[in-house]
Amino acid sequence: MSNKVILVVVDGAGYDSMLSECGFLEGLVEAGKGHRWLMKACLPSLSAPLYKTLHTGLAPVDHGLTSNEVLRPATKPNVFSSARDAGKTTAAVAHSFFFDIFCGRPYDRLLDIETDDESLAIQHGRYYSMEHYNRANACQMAEIDLFAQAHTLVRKHGPDYLLVHSSSTDTIGHFHTSDSAQYRFQIWAVDNALARVLPLWRELGYEVLVTADHGMTTDGSHGGTSELARRVAFYYFGDRDAAPDADCILDQRIVAPTLMSIMGVEGHALPKRDLFSA
Repeated sequence: MSNKVILVVVDGAGYDSMLSECGFLEGLVEAGKGHRWLMKACLPSLSAPLYKTLHTGLAPVDHGLTSNEVLRPATKPNVFSSARDAGKTTAAVAHSFFFDIFCGRPYDRLLDIETDDESLAIQHGRYYSMEHYNRANACQMAEIDLFAQAHTLVRKHGPDYLLVHSSSTDTIGHFHTSDSAQYRFQIWAVDNALARVLPLWRELGYEVLVTADHGMTTDGSHGGTSELARRVAFYYFGDRDAAPDADCILDQRIVAPTLMSIMGVEGHALPKRDLFSA
C-alpha cells in the first residue's frame, strides 16, 4: 500500500459546482474508483486561515491565523514540518501564502519563486503571487501548466507529500460570483487538467485527495457562515477503506491527520482522527 499522498486544493470551489462540473472526478466516483463526501469548512471561511487548518487539523480560532491580512508563521505542528521531521520529502505548487505560513519567513517574490531547501518545511516549492490581479487580468497560469509543474516535482523528487493549490476558481468567483458561466468553466478546467495527471499519479503509487478550502457565494464572496461559503467536496482516490458513509458530512479538521495517516508517520502532535477512523 502506498505511503505517498498528493492533496489538491481547488481554492473557492463550492460543493454543488464541483459536482456539476467535475465530470472526470465524478466519473471515477460513479465507477467505484473513488469516494466523495460533503465537507464543511471551518470558520472564518477565508483562504489563509483554512490553508493552515488543512495542514494542522485545528480550526482557525485554535491555531491563531484568523485573517488573510496577518500571515503569522506556523508555530504549531503541521503536516509539512511533521513529515520533514519524520524524514519524509515535502513539496508544493501553490500560492505564496503557503510559503509565508509554513516556511518561517516572509516570501521574497524575486528569490523564492522556486525553492529547493531540505531545511524548509516545504522542501521543494514552486510558487506564484498573483501580484496586482484584477478583473481585466486575473494573473493565472493555465491549469495544465500548474499541474505540469506538480508532475515535474513528482518526477524529479518523488515527494512523500505534495500540495497542489489552484487559486483560479476563487479569483474568477470573486469577479463573476459562483452563479456564473466563468466560475463553472474554471472548475471544469481544473477537472480537465486532473484528468490528465491523476491517472499518472495513481500509477506511480500516490493516493490523491481533492478538496477546497472554502466555497463561494452568489455575491462573489466568502468568509462568513453561509452554506455556499462552507460547503466543499472532499474526494479520496486510494486503496484504503474509508470509514465514513457516503452521506456523512466530514469535518475539515480530519484532512491533516488523514495526510499523516497515509504517510505512515506515527507519534506526530496533530489530531489523530482521520478519514480511516472517522
